[in-house]
Amino acid sequence: MNESNAASEASSGGGWWNRTVLGAGLTSFLADLCYEAVLSVLPHFLAILQLPVAFLGMMEGTADALSSFVKLGAGWWSDRIGRRKPLVIFGYAVTGAMSLFIAVAISWPIILLGRLLAWFGKGIRGPLRNAMISDAVSKEDRGKAFGLHRAGDTLGATAGPLLAAWFIDRWPSVLFSDPTYNYRWLFLLTAIPGFLSALTFALTVPEKRNPNPPQRKLWASIASLPRGFRTWLIGVGVFGVGDFSHTLLIVAATELLKADFGPQRAMALATMLYAGRNVAHVVAALVVGGVSDRLGRRPLLVIGYLTGVVTMVGFAASFVLGATLISMILLFALAGIYLAIEETIEPAMTADLVADSTLRGTAFGVLGVVNGFGDLVSSVVVGALWLVNPIYGFGFAAVMMFLGTSILFRKQRAST
Repeated sequence: MNESNAASEASSGGGWWNRTVLGAGLTSFLADLCYEAVLSVLPHFLAILQLPVAFLGMMEGTADALSSFVKLGAGWWSDRIGRRKPLVIFGYAVTGAMSLFIAVAISWPIILLGRLLAWFGKGIRGPLRNAMISDAVSKEDRGKAFGLHRAGDTLGATAGPLLAAWFIDRWPSVLFSDPTYNYRWLFLLTAIPGFLSALTFALTVPEKRNPNPPQRKLWASIASLPRGFRTWLIGVGVFGVGDFSHTLLIVAATELLKADFGPQRAMALATMLYAGRNVAHVVAALVVGGVSDRLGRRPLLVIGYLTGVVTMVGFAASFVLGATLISMILLFALAGIYLAIEETIEPAMTADLVADSTLRGTAFGVLGVVNGFGDLVSSVVVGALWLVNPIYGFGFAAVMMFLGTSILFRKQRAST
């Protein structure tokens, strides 16, 4: 579907507030509620099964690597066959299947299979769903569309762990001889929103097929991507090498606050701070999308990246100068804001830079590979440096983020 088709759908469906955008947002809310509920209690479940902690890191690294390559393959294949919706539905259905596999697991191979299924599904659906959103709205409304989708995604990611914690607390395993009983029931129940996400996407999001898709091979599709998009990815990739998983911020806040509040309360406060980060993420995502539609995406992405730099410098400084609860609230809010800008603007810019809709699946797949590579490198390097001194880990993140921001800023000046 070309730009005129998108504009036509936007005008006939109420602009950016259409079935595709709303359906994708609700679908992501349900899918992330399922996924994050399982993920939030998985470490405790593994501990009960007496599986080593190192297994969790190996599992996440393997799953993340698989997801990145699946994103590229799925994006390219959807361009080639001219259809995206059936693959997206399959990807969401796999999320529900992941919960079922883990619910019946008694050893690590079944759990690993469940996690690989989850990341396989995420890899399939992500770039294809983003391509469908970008095709369903005009260029002038893409920021708002992706902002609403990110807000739905993050709301699900916030609600999932909270519901999981409530369930485990209200249904204590001490009532049963099997200490994994309540966890298994939780995993079974979370399959419901997982499968509902696939059903929601199937019923709410319309599909526009391309009857004559170009039959490009994978490398030909990548080579056909605009030069401006490929050079833009350099800055995105360098920034990503410093953009590690924010679950490490919980560990940092616990360490920084335990002197004043004690270990137990510091951990509880760190978890609340992370929930607050998600709230900031939701609010910022709803705002920055519309702002980018009016003021331009590249300048706003530079501001978002700079906010990430400030956040990492702030955490590094906290380990030198000390931290207060107020300073932690501010830093977690900044973390939510910069992540919202990053995750809202990057897909919108991808659609802007790749005008040919028959290449957008491939483009979003390549973006997924770049971000996945950055996640892997940043998690390994920052984690290793953290063991030496947390300051080094945050310092490395700040330097790489600043380099990525500088590259993006230079591209911005060159384009104006």
